[in-house]
Amino acid sequence: MRWCGVAKLKDRRRTVFMCPSCGNEFAKWAGFCPAQGCGSQNPLVEMAAAPPAAKGRPSWLAAKATEVVELSSITSGDQPRDPLPSPELNRVLGGGVVPGSVVLLAGEPGVGKSTLLLQLAQYVAAKDQKVLYVSGEESPQQIKLRSDRLGFAGTGVLMLPETDLSAVIEKLDSVRPALAIVDSIQTLYSDDEASGPGSVGQVREAGLRLLRWAKDSGTPVFVSGHMTKDGSLAGPRVLEHMVDVVLYLESQEDGSYRVLRAGKNRFGATTEVGVFEMTEQGLTDVYDPSKALLSQRAGGSIGAALAPVVEGSRALLLEVQALTSPSQLPAPRRVANGVDYNRLLMLAAVASRRAGLELSGQDIIVNVAGGFKISEPAADLPLVLAMASSLYNSPLDAEIFAFGEVGLSAEIRAVSQAQRRVTEAARLGLKKCILPETSLEGLTIPKGMKAIGVRTLRQAINAVLSRDRNKDRSEDLAWEPVGALEPG
Repeated sequence: MRWCGVAKLKDRRRTVFMCPSCGNEFAKWAGFCPAQGCGSQNPLVEMAAAPPAAKGRPSWLAAKATEVVELSSITSGDQPRDPLPSPELNRVLGGGVVPGSVVLLAGEPGVGKSTLLLQLAQYVAAKDQKVLYVSGEESPQQIKLRSDRLGFAGTGVLMLPETDLSAVIEKLDSVRPALAIVDSIQTLYSDDEASGPGSVGQVREAGLRLLRWAKDSGTPVFVSGHMTKDGSLAGPRVLEHMVDVVLYLESQEDGSYRVLRAGKNRFGATTEVGVFEMTEQGLTDVYDPSKALLSQRAGGSIGAALAPVVEGSRALLLEVQALTSPSQLPAPRRVANGVDYNRLLMLAAVASRRAGLELSGQDIIVNVAGGFKISEPAADLPLVLAMASSLYNSPLDAEIFAFGEVGLSAEIRAVSQAQRRVTEAARLGLKKCILPETSLEGLTIPKGMKAIGVRTLRQAINAVLSRDRNKDRSEDLAWEPVGALEPG
């Protein structure tokens, strides 16, 4: 009998190992997740196993009678949306808030997640609708101070400083708000899970129950989530699979601009971005990001080139900056802010090997002004031109811009939506364009602009930098003709 008692005690203290990415549980330690298709680089997390009573079907997950519906009988109309007064927020969400959707807003501490959620509550409350704001991190007094800074009295916003998940769901059922906000999901805990708040199991349980309530009630739910040091969302990856929309609020260090982008959106495109500026009145929409970013640009700067990039349905004109400096290390450093690091390594190697730029002994630092991140290959050409400008200490023309993909043979390849990029640059008064020669076909050149088509990276460098840049260099670059096209 005594031995049986010890066995039961050990059973109650049994632990399992959970994958922080996919949420799968394993009885034994296996290093990294062995589940097929997971591929997580994070080791398994040891946590207390759920008690036997909690392993059954939870009471809140009671089965409901459902009917089988033939697919042909379902109407394929657009999902109804509630538009918001913020055009930038509407753009990222796909047109507005979808009833019954669950939106996860992630970002680093201090980036403005709580400010954006409070402004969202203000938008909905202005329509004489109730908003339930569940705060597990801040007290109602702290949120009131933030609302005072925003000039919002808080009428129609009900505060609930609660972390018990069951109590939160009960209050949501009794209040029936038009919008529910949970800040943040890492603070909620459920008695059905034996682990503490913020653990993998608790975050997964909270996400599942909030999702179930949102779908049953038809009420949109916005939840905030923390980011880890490596820039990923804290908690299991299964949380991102549960929700309908995942938004990331990003900022540049010591900068006032905020970029809102969608990592997942079941009701719209994930390529749209919204631009905001943090002010004393909260996050304000930046209706013309290109003009706002270029207003701080010093014309004719060395190592700076303009790159028109396309994000969703809008074209943005961004400044790509590069700094080269003779390295004192055996292996020169490469620093990339706003561009892919491996892409920078490839472009530096191509420019050094195929275009004659002596970058092998240079430290290279690349930055995208404004805190933006460029992922499309159209920024390859302006990035190399910025490195060439810094290497030769020769500024580029203030009215020139460039776009194009650079191949491993230093050929300049065409990119999509060339007309939209040229039109956006012409709107801002730029007069000279360096682009792939194949993109000139069918392109309408705005009045007053000169477009120069290039086939190789060497041609592009020769077209934008002066001939006297190699006076003090033993090796000169060969000059090649380029094709130019002007309106008319």
